[in-house]
Amino acid sequence: MRIELTYWLALLRAPQLGPVAFLKLVELFPRLSELFALSWQESIDAGVTPALAAYLQQPDWEGVEEDLKWAEQEGNTILTWQDKAYPALLREIPSAPPILYIKGKTEVLSSPQLAIVGSRNPTPAGSECAYQFAEALVKSGLAITSGLALGVDAASHRGALTGKGITIGVMGTGLDKIYPTRHHELARRIVEQGGALVSEFPPGTLPKAENFPRRNRIISGLSMGVLVVEAALKSGSLITAKYALEQGREVFAIPGSIHNPLARGCHALLRQGAKLVETAADVLEELGALLQAVDCRVAGAPRNDGGGSALDLKPLDRDHAKIIECMGFEATPMDTLIERSGLSAEVVSSMLLILELQNHVVAVPGGYTRKR
Repeated sequence: MRIELTYWLALLRAPQLGPVAFLKLVELFPRLSELFALSWQESIDAGVTPALAAYLQQPDWEGVEEDLKWAEQEGNTILTWQDKAYPALLREIPSAPPILYIKGKTEVLSSPQLAIVGSRNPTPAGSECAYQFAEALVKSGLAITSGLALGVDAASHRGALTGKGITIGVMGTGLDKIYPTRHHELARRIVEQGGALVSEFPPGTLPKAENFPRRNRIISGLSMGVLVVEAALKSGSLITAKYALEQGREVFAIPGSIHNPLARGCHALLRQGAKLVETAADVLEELGALLQAVDCRVAGAPRNDGGGSALDLKPLDRDHAKIIECMGFEATPMDTLIERSGLSAEVVSSMLLILELQNHVVAVPGGYTRKR
């Protein structure tokens, strides 16, 4: 098995060879060692490109040895597409990665998963929404999958960790090159709490712009559905949603204010048929039969109300509650709050400070928003 793995790892390093072409070679040569035993001319006769035929004569054995050393470290695993432990849902997608590098528990990659993705620069409300949905959904038995990026990805991972659940980070670098670097501690917590980091790129692979859209197909491919929290019209999150549709996965989107540019991507998805989501229960209901084996406890699921639902304001006096009722979930300017409440600027300013300290509201560019 180890000997055959070396040929998989060697082929992964072949120039200009994508995952589809790689797996076609596996169909032709179920034992890849036979492919590497061919002469240059025999490779050409078998339909191999000249560049690949030349590489097969001088494979990158040094890189392969580095991979094998990495796999010997505690908690590290390398799976090939042929391995029984390779996640079944991911194996089904048209461009399944031939090899997965995993740090953490391999078996969690086969657990029921929901991907949560969104902007790298979300609004405070968007970050909080991702955090709360992740926290609620892991308590319902789902693992949360995301890309370990800034913004919504990080909030989703942290929410899952707070909910004492499993979260999986799909990376666009080698697993020894955490990106962004500020997420080293987050990556460590994901693994220590029983989750996993996964990549199709060998250890040592540095961040490259073209690798991140490519890894998005793995995020959706591992998951039963993708929830988009906040996304601009041109964003990596919509690429993930596109992959999800192509892979036959459910796509969910959370609506937002028409004035929020980061809501436009979600609204575009909704117009294209994505499922509108307001609560974690909405997600679980749509997944339906796929979740029969999952304990779907939805108590405490967060709502993302666009307006009408009142918050629990019992701890607040009437005037403080009135200020929140005058505020939407989009940025509400101070002048608008003064006008709606009928209170003086001094009183409103004082109340906002108290409400912010009590975690009922948050200051954002352009004003204040409710906390959910």
